[in-house]
Amino acid sequence: MKKDKIFFWTATIIIALFEGVMPALTSQTELAKEGIRHLGYPEYFGNALVVFKVLGVLALLIPQVTRRVKEWAYAGFAFNFIFAIISNWAIDGPKLLTFFPLLILAILLVSYVYYHKLNPGKE
Repeated sequence: MKKDKIFFWTATIIIALFEGVMPALTSQTELAKEGIRHLGYPEYFGNALVVFKVLGVLALLIPQVTRRVKEWAYAGFAFNFIFAIISNWAIDGPKLLTFFPLLILAILLVSYVYYHKLNPGKE
């Protein structure tokens, strides 16, 4: 049980840092804005994405949040990573950076699996 908690919290904190803290602190930098423009998205899309990322991280971290909301947060992050791969591939082709979201998706899956191990319930 202790090992499961360590895996869950390590993976979840990595997701929180990459998807909540980092975007909240860097979303208004010129580099972040250029990244959104480079992919062909309007600037407001980046702002909305940051808001939903922060809300998703809060949903994962706060124990009182319902299981259903956490499931939606996990799904939202998974969609985000999948579409990040697609967007980067479409614009820049298959480069190493294109597949970085796949690594973060794998970490998200570890968090998801261990969340369910620690919180068994109705499936």
